[in-house]
Amino acid sequence: MATDAKRPKREDGCSGGSVDEPLENFLMWCDEVKLNLSNKVYLSKEGTAADYGMLAKEDVEEGHVLFSIPRCALLHPGTSKIKKVLEEGQNCLESPSGWVPLLLGLMYEYTSAESHWKPYLSLWPDFRKLDHPMFWSKEEREKLLKGTGIPEAVDTDLTNIQKEYNDTVLPFMRSHPELWDPKQHTLELYQSLVAFVMAYSFQEPVEDDDEDEDKDPNPPMMVPMADMLNHVSNHNANLEYTADCLKMVAVRPIRKGEEIFNTYGQMANWQLLHMYGFAEPFPTNTNDTADVHVTAVYKAAEQAIQNEAEQRLLVDKWKMLCDMDVVQEKGVFVFGKSGSLTDTELYTTLKVICMTKEEFRDFQENEGWEEDEGDEEDSRAAQAMSFEGISALTPQWKRLLHTAAGFTLNLFAEDLESDLRVMEEPKALANLGHRERRALHVRLGQKSIVRKLQQLTATSVNQQR
Repeated sequence: MATDAKRPKREDGCSGGSVDEPLENFLMWCDEVKLNLSNKVYLSKEGTAADYGMLAKEDVEEGHVLFSIPRCALLHPGTSKIKKVLEEGQNCLESPSGWVPLLLGLMYEYTSAESHWKPYLSLWPDFRKLDHPMFWSKEEREKLLKGTGIPEAVDTDLTNIQKEYNDTVLPFMRSHPELWDPKQHTLELYQSLVAFVMAYSFQEPVEDDDEDEDKDPNPPMMVPMADMLNHVSNHNANLEYTADCLKMVAVRPIRKGEEIFNTYGQMANWQLLHMYGFAEPFPTNTNDTADVHVTAVYKAAEQAIQNEAEQRLLVDKWKMLCDMDVVQEKGVFVFGKSGSLTDTELYTTLKVICMTKEEFRDFQENEGWEEDEGDEEDSRAAQAMSFEGISALTPQWKRLLHTAAGFTLNLFAEDLESDLRVMEEPKALANLGHRERRALHVRLGQKSIVRKLQQLTATSVNQQR
């Protein structure tokens, strides 16, 4: 989603004193499908965090149903006009993403002039305006987002999208030429619809079932009207699922003129930009995170090695951690604003790396098991890997974390101070384009967390073992 309101509004949801025809058509469609919109709210493009949004026309009390939408008005493979074809080809449409049936349905409905969903889908005449980093040039991603993990995630996305389209989607479309035409239903359109699903789809929560803990998540679906609400971590509305309909409900009182926000979950800024095309302004995102690659901790441990025997011991320790599934080659330790969110894995890694030769041999003989392992160990790890606990760690543990934090900060093109100067200078900030500003918020969120880790572990760096 774009992050700036673009047009003035009228309280009837129109803009600039002129009729917003796509919105008018959508609202008429909502009436036809029995979508019940409260008279206390309205849609607009002014005063919103992103493009279309929902605002309160008058004060809204907690628990008020802002709108309800019957399940027959949700868009997914089971409600698409080509439901039967998708069901018959189910075995041919399996893929790692699990999105192929929905995307095929969207391609058909989006390009069909007679589609039941046309008034809804016409709200997005150009999906590239969502401005996901997948639509940026590779050079732009590398320049603005280096070190954030987003360029690598996008490269993986684009590779997977192309493979899925060529290997699964294209053969299926060619077997149904009466429904799809590869000249119209192109890879570019498919990629754009992937971004649309990333940004606007919903997944119904899986019901708790102790007997089926590994049950696959429900596939995504499009929920008209719900996808008009923008996101902040401090949201004031939440989507509820019932047997007959879905309801957007106010979770606290909302004042007249206030925007109504849903939540997409506990999303860090890099996840918001990668999946939705926007970021919350720094430092307002309470769910922001930063990754420290496990390889950074290994490199930090290597720096302390003084001889070949210590090198061999470190290799053995790391192999043991890999065998225990504590670390993986491309894994990360995740830090939030209060400390490590992967506390057990990080605690175990630091503990094993810092073991003496004798302690490690005992650890190997017990195959990684220790007497105090379990809830008590997890509680100890959570406390020790919080920012409050990290300041009390042993000097050896601190040195590893401090060095790994330094390696992480070196991945970014600019240092934290350079980004902060731009953020604190109104004229410099105003001169940034939308992409530059979003990237700045992402970088600052990550760097500030890693810098805090670095500062908390700085006192013991120069001490000898």
